[in-house]
Amino acid sequence: MRRHSCFVFLFCGIFLPRILGFPQTNTSIDCDSLLPNYEAEPQTSTPPYLIAVSFDNFEPGNEIQVTLEALKDVGFKGFNLQAREIEGDVPVGTFKITDPNTKGLECHNVTNSAVSHANSDVKQKVTTTWIAPHDVRDLQFIATVVQDLEKFWVGIQSKTLTPTRSESVNGTGKSKRKVCFKCIC
Repeated sequence: MRRHSCFVFLFCGIFLPRILGFPQTNTSIDCDSLLPNYEAEPQTSTPPYLIAVSFDNFEPGNEIQVTLEALKDVGFKGFNLQAREIEGDVPVGTFKITDPNTKGLECHNVTNSAVSHANSDVKQKVTTTWIAPHDVRDLQFIATVVQDLEKFWVGIQSKTLTPTRSESVNGTGKSKRKVCFKCIC
């Protein structure tokens, strides 16, 4: 009997923290509301997280590097990151998964239209690549970031990105400079 009690104690001490820790495999963040699927209220304070992007302008097919980063030493365990048109409520474009701590999600029947955490490890920074679609207006990247079961922030936004419809931007989003000289005699 005593041996049985030690086994139960050992089992609970080793496995229970992993089972109860966020995020569990069935924990997700809703594609539309960006709220986690458990009952807790989002934080109203300034989020200790930042979304950085590699370019301000884009054309269809451009690849934009997007980084979600913790400020100071405040890590995060879970997140959902999407690109949305200003005043829009559905994800636009798709993500190329490049970071092992991330995985693509299917929102509104579009594969990789959002990106999320692939594990419950504490992260300081994750980076992914977003591929710009056709016919999209000004947009922002928007995220929900979960620090732990008690603390999460909804609606963290990047700066605004603007579509460029000219030939002055190449496939990487970098500007091509054209020099023209005109002589008037």
